[in-house]
Formats: sequence, structure tokens, C-alpha cells
Amino acid sequence: MAGNQFDNYVASKPIYEAGNPNVKGRQHPTMTYMSAKQVPEANYYIELGWIYDIPSPNPHINEHVHDYDEIVLHWGGDWKRPQVLGGEITFYVGGQPITFNTTTGVFIPAGVPHGPMIWNRFEFPHIEMAMMLGTGDPFKGWGESGISEPRKSLPVKKEDIDYEQYVIRSPMRESPGALSGKGRQSPTMTYMSGAQIPGVKYYIEFGWIWEVTDTIGEMKHDNFDEIVMHIGGDPENPEDLGADMTFGLGGEEMKFDKNFAMYIPKGMNHGPLIWHKVRRPHIEMAIMLGAGTLKEGWGFDIGDMTRMRLARERGEDVRLTPGIEPEKPKK
Repeated sequence: MAGNQFDNYVASKPIYEAGNPNVKGRQHPTMTYMSAKQVPEANYYIELGWIYDIPSPNPHINEHVHDYDEIVLHWGGDWKRPQVLGGEITFYVGGQPITFNTTTGVFIPAGVPHGPMIWNRFEFPHIEMAMMLGTGDPFKGWGESGISEPRKSLPVKKEDIDYEQYVIRSPMRESPGALSGKGRQSPTMTYMSGAQIPGVKYYIEFGWIWEVTDTIGEMKHDNFDEIVMHIGGDPENPEDLGADMTFGLGGEEMKFDKNFAMYIPKGMNHGPLIWHKVRRPHIEMAIMLGAGTLKEGWGFDIGDMTRMRLARERGEDVRLTPGIEPEKPKK
């Protein structure tokens, strides 16, 4: 990627600093794609890694607790079956066992003990992503958490709280991605929002892209910062995006063929997003920081999409939000 004045908002090469290299069956160290080291303005830490088999030892993530909220996502590596995880995991949250075999998001409030994480079954490779909210420093997030300290017994639930309320096993499908849906999931999969978990002020939507898809035009968000990630789907070559694409930031174009994460401050123009070549399916993920709904973050909702579709059928020139061009009606 050629250098420009906005490089300090982009992590185009992961840091390998998190995890235990003695654990087998998974990517270790994991790939850090957002941190204060990479983007000084970022008050968030995002690391992710592929699971290749049942990790050994199992569990290797033990009960621990943070001073910050956290979001944990597991998504399946089969783009044709995006809601199938490729395994079964039991994750203890507040001492309550949460078992899932689908692509799943979990919101963990600060101070809630969580772990161990136990793989019950493995079918095919999948990704584990952890996002720490409120610090871009992994030591502040995990350093004194106890994550690496084995326990002799499983945790016991002590609070009269049903932690299932923080778990999203099936997505909402409301964000259009690209308008025509050609070559990509559209609508995308929403796995974190205030509509799914009341009070959450983060909106995470993502989906697979498997061939050259619609260009997404330039846009900006006046009220919220955003993180956009593009992550490849090859577990054997985890840094490879599997595509050649251009992403504009602040009026300057950047070219990528490897994974990248971009921190976009509120008010900064970003786009266009142009796919030149797609060699292998990959994930596009948008994380709106501080907005709990699609309407808050992007200025439209499912009702607006319905009205837009009806207007397009009438031949009217409409768009959802500035820069996202509508598909021209067919004559």
C-alpha cells in the first residue's frame, strides 16, 4: 500500500502479540488488527485468529474478568453457509454455560467473569474475534484478567441474571451492504446492536463477498466513529484478503490485497470501495462505535429500504445515504 497522510488510520499488517504459542489447533499468536499501537486514536483492541481443530489444551481460555466491556464473535469459515459455525462451543458467562454451534456474538459487560471456553466439537475452520471496548492496550484489557490461569473446577453461577440476554446466535438481516447484492451477502448479518441487546451502543454487521461486487461510493458519518475491516477467508494464508480492492479515505485512495482494518473518525469522508478482482471469498465488517441501531449509524432503517425499493420500481432516482448509489431501474 502506497503511503499517504491517512496511513495512521489503517492497520494493514497485524501485530502478533496475543495468545499462547503452546496451544495447538488454532492460530497463535492471533492477529491484532486494531490497537493504540497501530492507530493512536483507537480506544479499542481487536484481535482475531483461526481455529483449525479442537484446541489443545481444551480449555485454554480460562475464567477471567476485565475492567472493560468486551464483544466476542465467532464466525464460520464457509461462505456458502455463513451462519454455520463449524463446531460447537460452550462458553461460561457469569458462571452460566452458553452453548452454540452457529456464528455467534456475545456482549460481556465489564466486571462479569467469563470463561472457560470449551470446544465440544470441530467440523471445519472458523474465526474467533475479541474486541475490547475502552482501551487499545492489551495489557490493560487482559494483563491482570486471569485468562491464562487454569482452574480445577468449572465456575458456578452466583448472580440471578440470565446471561443468554447477551448472546446473539442468529443475525438480523437489515443492512443492505451493496444495493444490488451481486457477488455478496445482501442484506449482511448484524451480530451486535441495541435492538438485539438493549443498551448496547455498538452496531456490528458483516458479510461475505465472493466475486467483484458493486462499488460503494464516498460517504461520511457526522456523529460516530467507525471501524471497517476486510478479512480474508483462507485459514492456511490468514493475512491474504483474497481480493484486490481500492478504499478511499479522506479523498485519497488506498489499494489493498491483504487484510486491513480502518479507523474512520466521525466527519471523515470515506469511500469509494472498489473491487478490482476477487480470488477467494472474504469478509467485510463494519463496526459503528456509539450507535446501537442502523438508523443511528447510517441514517436509514428497514422501512427506508422498503420505501426506496418501491420508489425504484416506479423509476425514481433514490438513494439510502449520500454516496451509496442506487441500482438504476431496468427499462
